Amino acid sequence: MRTSSSSLDTVPSGIWLPIFAGLCASLVSIGLARFAYTPLIPALIQAQWFSAHDVVYLGAANLVGYLIGALLGRPMARRLSNKNALRLMMIAVTLAFFACAFPVSVSWYFGWRLLSGIAGGASMVLVAATVLPHVPAARKGLASGAIFLGIGLGIAGSGTLVPPLLSLGLQATWLGLGALSLLLTALSWFGWPADLPHVAASEADAKSGKSTPPAVYLLFAQYAFMAAGLVPAMVFLVDYVARGLGAGAHVGALIWVMYGLGAIVGPVSYGFLADHLGARTGIRLVLVVQAIALGLLAISHSFLALALLAVILGSFPPGIVPLALARVHELVPEHKRQQVAWSRATVSFATFQALAGFAYSALFNASGGQHALLFMIAAGAIVVALLLEQAMKLLPARTEQRCCVN
Repeated sequence: MRTSSSSLDTVPSGIWLPIFAGLCASLVSIGLARFAYTPLIPALIQAQWFSAHDVVYLGAANLVGYLIGALLGRPMARRLSNKNALRLMMIAVTLAFFACAFPVSVSWYFGWRLLSGIAGGASMVLVAATVLPHVPAARKGLASGAIFLGIGLGIAGSGTLVPPLLSLGLQATWLGLGALSLLLTALSWFGWPADLPHVAASEADAKSGKSTPPAVYLLFAQYAFMAAGLVPAMVFLVDYVARGLGAGAHVGALIWVMYGLGAIVGPVSYGFLADHLGARTGIRLVLVVQAIALGLLAISHSFLALALLAVILGSFPPGIVPLALARVHELVPEHKRQQVAWSRATVSFATFQALAGFAYSALFNASGGQHALLFMIAAGAIVVALLLEQAMKLLPARTEQRCCVN
């Protein structure tokens, strides 16, 4: 805690400009590229650009692309450098927004939605590795929360920015999102810090002579179950309120705004927990709260209860990122090995998120639209993640101590 604002001044180019660049990257490549599509779904169907089946299929393209991007992020950075790879990904998302203004064909749309997902996965792997080495150690949790605040802003923006744009027309909405993405890309262009020499180290160097601690593999599994647990609320919450409870589309939209509010608060709050309680304690606390919230969601009907639960649940998808990243830093002190571990954690998350998306959709159709069943299964996934956290206590004490001490 002795590292304060005076230590922030020791960062040569200033700390907030690189953090702002990271926020812009997460906002464009994940926040807008993924979540702005959700409120566009009814409009795409109503305008008869695509059938309902095709619209769902196109939504899945982004999740598949996210997995591909998580796998390709580090190889891409080795060829282009971290900051150039991130710039390229933001340009790709911008082009995808403009391209989606023209419904040429399903395959055209699928390709651009896939590309936007690739950009999101690659950005998730690279943005923290690019910015955080320039941040004092005592501020890393808060800084990573600020970086991934962009995801929360994208979720909130999907509920507040897209509806007014839709009043101008579907094509104008896509063009507006493209213009916003272009603006954020330009504003962040010169904010990226130079790659440090050890940031560009090869994966072979990162692996040399040292095995991955068992606790890291448990974290990968834990992060995967977190991904499975967050999907139902993220995908079905509005439909649950609007159709499942019969409250209507307007109330559903209000609940989504509350979800977006939670998404804004989540990253910085969870990063604060990582700094002050430690990542491991923070994860335990968050998982307990999320499991309870999902269980209550399955039986709640009042607007106030749903609004409160939406804020809590909305904090989780973007908020868990800085917590998981902080846990990687606790378990793997060497920076170049942290990059490898975080890349693998992101792949684990992306894989389970994509699989869960398809699985929940299939179960929803097979069960005749039982939202509560999905929320209870999601609560079970969070409980499994919590049990995996408890399983870390069974690891040999010397192993845990060795991997967590710098």
